[in-house]
Amino acid sequence: MSSGELQGNHQLSERELQVIELVASGLKNEEISQRLDISKRTVDNHISNILTKTGTDNRVALVRWALQWGKVCLDDVNCCTLPQAEP
Repeated sequence: MSSGELQGNHQLSERELQVIELVASGLKNEEISQRLDISKRTVDNHISNILTKTGTDNRVALVRWALQWGKVCLDDVNCCTLPQAEP
């Protein structure tokens, strides 16, 4: 198993997944803190923990990781739709 496969299996909290989604949408840490109603320091800590868990070194690598592992959907990139049930 490659290190990328191991990194994709790390357990991320719901809050960490929210932070990843906001990072992927281009928000700065201060903007993320306002959006989630938490302190900037808490956002900094979440991002540090996320980078460690995912084995990424920066925000760009994190977004690439999130796209690769299906953790985010950006402008219909890496998105799948469920089949519609016939009436």
